[in-house]
Amino acid sequence: MPDTFSSHGAGLESPAFDAVSIVPHDTNDLAFTARGLYVGGDGDVVALLKGDTVAVTFKNVLAGSILPVSAKRVLATGTTATHLVALW
Repeated sequence: MPDTFSSHGAGLESPAFDAVSIVPHDTNDLAFTARGLYVGGDGDVVALLKGDTVAVTFKNVLAGSILPVSAKRVLATGTTATHLVALW
């Protein structure tokens, strides 16, 4: 199938072009800085954002939500949401 947008550059408003399942970890960063996090199962998400040194907790995130954040790590401690996917 031809990609009719192949000559256009991707901007921050563009949809994600890749994704990977996340295994939350307290010290390991994601392989890529995410431009969003998909949450498959309800719960809290504790993330270290691109420019931060202190993690932030997103409370009571509903299943099916996409958090539009640039995250470099999702911590295991405090994260209760499940089926997490990094989007970039």
